[in-house]
Order: sequence, then C-alpha cells, then structure tokens
Amino acid sequence: MSKRTGFICDESYFWHDTGNAALVMPPGGWIEADVHAENPATKRRFKNLMERSGLMKQLVQIAPRSATVEEIQLYHGKEYIDKVRELSEIGHGDAGKGALVGKGSYEIALLSAGGAITAVEAVVNGQVDNAYALTRPPGHHAESDFGMGFCLFNNVAVAAKHARKNLGIEKVLVLDWDVHHGNGTESAFYDDPNVLFISLHQERIYPTGRGKAEDIGTGKGKGYNINIPLPAGTGNAGYMYALKEIVAPITNQFKPNLILISAGQDPGLFDPLGRMMVTAEGFRQMARFMLNIAEKHCDGKFIACHEGGYSSAYVPFCSHAIVEEMSGVSTEVEDPFAHSMQELPTDELFYIQKEYVEKVKEIQSKFWTLKSLVL
Repeated sequence: MSKRTGFICDESYFWHDTGNAALVMPPGGWIEADVHAENPATKRRFKNLMERSGLMKQLVQIAPRSATVEEIQLYHGKEYIDKVRELSEIGHGDAGKGALVGKGSYEIALLSAGGAITAVEAVVNGQVDNAYALTRPPGHHAESDFGMGFCLFNNVAVAAKHARKNLGIEKVLVLDWDVHHGNGTESAFYDDPNVLFISLHQERIYPTGRGKAEDIGTGKGKGYNINIPLPAGTGNAGYMYALKEIVAPITNQFKPNLILISAGQDPGLFDPLGRMMVTAEGFRQMARFMLNIAEKHCDGKFIACHEGGYSSAYVPFCSHAIVEEMSGVSTEVEDPFAHSMQELPTDELFYIQKEYVEKVKEIQSKFWTLKSLVL
C-alpha cells in the first residue's frame, strides 16, 4: 500500500565543501590530491537515481528550513556553535576531530539539522506518513561541544530533542544502522529513559573505544542505551537476526511514539570505510521491518535521516530500496550488482554473528524481556 512519503533535500547540501577544507592532511609531499571520502557524489547520485526511476515524482517534496541557534542548542553548546560559524567565515578548518568546515558550511549545517527537524515536523503534524531526509553534512558523530567524523551538528539528536520538547512526543526510538557507532547521539541521550538509542555497527572501527555492548546508559537512562557491535563480514542475515532478537522485543516493551533512523548505508557490501556485507535488498528488508514496528507502535511515524555511505556506485541503490519500501512504490530499478553477489554469504547467519547478538541479549536481559524468535 502506497504511503505519503516526504522527501527533504536542498541543493546547498551538495555544496558543503570537505575537499578544499581538508587542511588536516593537505596534498603535497607524498600525498597526491584526492577527493574527500565525505563528498557529495553518493547523495547526489542517489537523488539522481530517484529522478531517473520516476520514484521522486511519487514523493512529497518538502523544502527544509534552517534550524535556529536555539534549536541547535538543544544539544550543542553556544561556544561550539560559534566555532563552526567562525571557521565557516574564514573558509576552512576543523571543528573537532575530522569535522571539516568549508566556506558557508555553517549555514549549510544549520539547514541540514533543519532538514531533520522539518522531516519530524511533517510526520508528527500529519503532512506526510513518513519522510526521508537526504541531508548533508551528516550528524551522528557530533558531540555537544565538538564535531567528529565529518559531522558538524547532530541532526538526529537535535530533531529528537525538538520532537520531545516542542511537538508533544513522549518517547522516541533512535535506531542507528550506520556502520560506525553513533557516539554523538549516544552521548545526547545516555541518561534519558525517554529516548531509546540502539546502534548496530561494525565492532572496533571508528570511533575508537565507543559502541561497546557494555555501554548501557547511566542513571535513569540505564538500559535505554543499546549497542549491538557486529563482526566484520556481517550481511543481511546477521543484521536481521539482531533486529528480530533485540530491537523488536525491546521496542515492543518501550512503545515509542516516533521512530528516527540514522540511515548510514556504509554497511553496504562495496563501502570503502566499512567491512560489512549488506546488500540493497538487505537495506530494503531492514526498512520494511522497522516500518512494521512503526505501524504497530506509532501510527507509522518513521523518519530516516541520511548519515554515512561512501560507495558512490552502490549507496544510490541501497538508499533507493529504502525509499521504495517507505513509499510503497515499486520501480523498474534493480540492483545491478546482484549477479556478482550470488555466491557471497550475505544471507547466511554465521555462528560468530549469532554469538555477538547473544552477548548483547545477555547484557540487556537485566532490563528487558528478550525471548528468542523463530527465524
């Protein structure tokens, strides 16, 4: 059944310049000039694919607004916000740890956070059933007082806090399936029992030391922070096993009023910054699974905010599959790489993957009832 799916994007997102801002490791000496990993190509090609397939015409186009400084301050400190603005005016710099700023990046980052807010407002207010925010720069690594990993302002954290403070939403589920742990979003809600944060990510990659299964929250938020680190090579079956064994039963007990997805497509098979094996069909399955949960608990109130994903060839097809599932619209687009993956074990659940999930279940069983599901 088709849905009214909102699509939020702005040309400005593609103009955030990480290439000219890459002063932390400039070309010269042994370093040949190159394009920064977080460049516009993956997202622009995704948008172009939706145009080419006709999917875009089936979506509700919603122009993003810029977040106000007061809205950004729902999570970030004023001193840090001013730092991003000053670097943007200078035209280059690093707002933390690999959070590169180019000329005009401050205004674009406000619009990126505002895009996530716009998506939440459109869904909560009933303008659309669900929404996909193709925003840039990404946000889930950004901490309250410094940026990290290509992220300036934490789009999802700001949007979730806005939903709770200003839109009457009581409980929010934030599910982060980016291949990297969403450390900034975790920090934003580590002591908050009204925001359930769940991160599925590859173990022991960026950011170092974050995303451990033992990190469960603090104070009243203990048990509401759930990290599911997965071993390199985990594919569709491993991710779906984690969703069925942990995410579903916990969400059924939490009963969120709104679901936000930090939709990084870098667990994709060809991603240069991850070592997972999720296919476009795998992302479709994950989206379908979470959309069903949204229908069960919050009248389908579901927002996906684009995060990472660095294969310009494959991210468009993974993301396109997600939006097809959200909208209920089928197009003629097929995964052009599917034939080359037929012999890869993307849909096979390995013992080590199951073992990692079982460890998380053991830790979280102190806070939630976790019953095994038949796959």
